[in-house]
Amino acid sequence: MRSAPVRILVVNPNSTESMTASIGACARAVAGPGTLVEAVSPDGGPVSIESHVEEALSVPGVLAQIAAGERDGADAFVIACFGDPGLLAARELATGPVIGIAEAAMRSAAYLGRGFSVVTTLERTVGHTWDLARAYGLERHCLGVHATGIPVVELETDPVAYATVLGAARAAMDTDGSDVIVLGCAGMADLCARLQDDLGVPVVDGVAAATVMARSLVELGLTTSGRSEFAPPKQAPVGQGRGCH
Repeated sequence: MRSAPVRILVVNPNSTESMTASIGACARAVAGPGTLVEAVSPDGGPVSIESHVEEALSVPGVLAQIAAGERDGADAFVIACFGDPGLLAARELATGPVIGIAEAAMRSAAYLGRGFSVVTTLERTVGHTWDLARAYGLERHCLGVHATGIPVVELETDPVAYATVLGAARAAMDTDGSDVIVLGCAGMADLCARLQDDLGVPVVDGVAAATVMARSLVELGLTTSGRSEFAPPKQAPVGQGRGCH
C-alpha cells in the first residue's frame, strides 16, 4: 500500500491567475487525504483559450509545466482546459498519468446515465467538443453540445453567468433528453455543486473528475505506457522530459 503522498500537478493552460487559483481549489476539494495538489499556469500565453490559435499557443507552456513537474517528482498531471491541449504530447513527457479534463468528464458522465449534454462557453468551441467526443469513442453517449455565449474570463465576472449556464443546461436536457450534464470549461468548476442541486441530475466538472482519476491511477500503481506511441521523444525542446537528454 502506498504510504507517500500522491503529488498531482494541475496545469491551467491559460495565464489567468484567478482561474488557476479557482481550479486549484476545486481540485483540492476532491483530492482526499494524502494527496498534494499544486495548480500552475504557463509563464505568458493566452489569457483564455477560445480558438484553435489560442490552443496552439498554449501548448508550449503546458508542456514546459509538465516537464518541470516531471523533474520535480509529480506523480500525475491534470490538463485543466476542456480542449485538452497538448494532452498526447504531455503523455510522452511524463511518467505518471496525464489526464485531460474533457476526456475525464465525458468518460465519467458515460457511467452515470444513458447520455450526456455538454454546456460550454462560446459557439465556436462546439465543433471541437464534438471532435473530442469522437476521438475518445464517446460520440454515441454525447447527445448535444450547447454554447452559453459567455467568454471564459467573464465566467468569473458576469453577474448573470450562473443563471445563463443553468438555463443552457435545462434547455440541453429538454432538447437532448440527456441524463447528465458535463461542464465544458474549467472556469465553470466552481458552479458544479450548485448546478447539480438546481438541476436534480449529475453534473460533471472535469477538474474534479480528472483529479480523482489521476489519484486513483497512482494509487493503483499505474503509469503511462512507454512501449510504443507514448515512449519518450528523442528530442524534447521544452526541457528534460521523461528519459530525455
